[in-house]
Amino acid sequence: MNKAIFHYHLFKNAGTSLDASLKENFDGDKWVTAEFPAQPARNRDLARQWVSENPQAFCFSSHTAFFPPPEVPGRVILPVIFVRHPIDRIASAYAFEKKQGGNGFGAVLARNTSFSGYCESRLALGYDRQCKNFHVDRFASMFAPAFGSELDRALKAFEVLPFVGLVEEFDKSLRRLEDWLKSEGFDDIAIAPKEHNVSRDNKATLEEKLDALEEEIGSEMFVRLLEENADDMILYEKVKASYEQ
Repeated sequence: MNKAIFHYHLFKNAGTSLDASLKENFDGDKWVTAEFPAQPARNRDLARQWVSENPQAFCFSSHTAFFPPPEVPGRVILPVIFVRHPIDRIASAYAFEKKQGGNGFGAVLARNTSFSGYCESRLALGYDRQCKNFHVDRFASMFAPAFGSELDRALKAFEVLPFVGLVEEFDKSLRRLEDWLKSEGFDDIAIAPKEHNVSRDNKATLEEKLDALEEEIGSEMFVRLLEENADDMILYEKVKASYEQ
């Protein structure tokens, strides 16, 4: 088998749950994980080197690897990535960082401010994409700027990627993912739904969670978040429509 899964594990997009299922299918050093620096060229070089140096692995997972998928002679990389409603994802990120330990910027900020203050502070940092078009930023890395705006490149990436999951349709996404991976030669793969690293009550509907968020932070900040994530909402709606067909 010369094929390998590459999971682009976006923060608070059900990636820990997916990795738990993948690890059950690829034990030992057949499932591996690594993180990479933010410099695009070095990031891609190191990711390519990582895949090349782990020929025994059938599944790679990284929070920080950039698109496009690494090209390694003798290997076919199958990219896997999930999208989530951008405002719900930001709220989940805040809840997770608020309760986690450590002295990272996000964790310290979340423990010392409200959700509204967390968003305000991160939006004030021009380079920080945690609360501003997070998904589009990551998807757009598939293509060089010459291919268009960040949103254009992100939508183009969605069109060419073989699998994009939707957190709000997690079980359906896993069934679609399992079918696709079986068609690619992973005949015995079984990806059962699991819940790991869940930061908030997930029994509420998306609409209920968004209503509660708007009540918590006020309409002004809620509208601002929607405006700051307008491109992400366009991408999200595209992915959502692909699961409604």
